[in-house]
Amino acid sequence: MNILQRTQALSQSVCTRITYVRWCAKTQSLRPLKRLIDILVAGAVLLLMSPVLLLIALWIKLHDRGPVLFWQKRVGINGREFGFPKFRSMCVNAEEVRKKLEAQNQHGSAGITFKMKRDPRITPIGRLIRRTSMDEMPQLWCVLKGDMTLVGPRPPLPAEVARYSLRDRARLAVTPGLTCIWQVSGRSNIPFPQQVNMDIDYIHQRSIKTDIKLLLKTIPAVVLGRGAY
Repeated sequence: MNILQRTQALSQSVCTRITYVRWCAKTQSLRPLKRLIDILVAGAVLLLMSPVLLLIALWIKLHDRGPVLFWQKRVGINGREFGFPKFRSMCVNAEEVRKKLEAQNQHGSAGITFKMKRDPRITPIGRLIRRTSMDEMPQLWCVLKGDMTLVGPRPPLPAEVARYSLRDRARLAVTPGLTCIWQVSGRSNIPFPQQVNMDIDYIHQRSIKTDIKLLLKTIPAVVLGRGAY
């Protein structure tokens, strides 16, 4: 490598570092405002929706006397695990039944994530709350706690993270979200590699303006139920 090539390489390295520092400074400056929005919006929605949430909880309980909430371990920022609640939309022994359904995975039998249309494990109330995304509402508690944010990559299961490539792990560089860019663009219809690409693009371009746009797009996506199953 001659002197000119070394100079060009050094210049490129310096520019890359400066860009990275600027990106870090920009994203760090967003955190206080983003956190304030999370608390205000999540708190207001939980308060306003509390009568509906109580009715859903009662309906689930009366259906089969099983638990109202389904808790999972999910992976958040920097690989930290946290408790992740949903309104239970499946039969009580859903995890055991899943093992028999792996070959019918809509994301492929070797897929990292498991999705299946007309999943036999889903209860009647479960189909309704899934289609309207009401099953996700308890996660607003995670937003209030700070384990999640309103907009960001969806939090994966530990078993999914164990199969991540190095590129996939870039999703764990930020706080996971209640909604994300691929959820408003097709949800489960989007294959996993494309979900990763969309999440990484969001991470590099995120801003309060982008978050507001995605939150507004979430409303028609939920109403129309695109890719929800």
